[in-house]
Amino acid sequence: MTARLRAPLRRDLRAWFRRDDGVSALEAVILAPAVLAMLVLAIIAMRVEVATQAVDAAAHDAARAASLEHDGDTARKAAEDLVSARLGGSEHLCHDLHVNVDTSGFAVQIGQPAEVTVAITCVADFSDVAVPGMPGSTTIDAKFTSALDQFRGRTP
Repeated sequence: MTARLRAPLRRDLRAWFRRDDGVSALEAVILAPAVLAMLVLAIIAMRVEVATQAVDAAAHDAARAASLEHDGDTARKAAEDLVSARLGGSEHLCHDLHVNVDTSGFAVQIGQPAEVTVAITCVADFSDVAVPGMPGSTTIDAKFTSALDQFRGRTP
């Protein structure tokens, strides 16, 4: 080939290799799974954080409600009802809910410091958005103690 014929051929080859047709579609194909994975991780983190805050608040409020009662059985029922009302309605927020109310403080003599403790354990479910290789749920625990009035009558 002569030099005159090679120069246009080189230019055409260089232009063909420098073309960027379809590059944005290729970038989208490469980046889409990573962006979706980040979105799923954000949703999971949000669900865990919301469930943790809800369980903490329910434990706090249940312990306070139990401490306002005059006997252990009523206190236990008030705490369990409050936790059930707060956390029982949402399947994703908290399923497999366990509430432990320690009302032994109601047996303490009047005039002595006493307390009631509520411990909550629940499982936050995110299996509907979890990616393969990740667990579909996590266990959340919360515990709160509230003081009983020292000089108010109480029965165990």
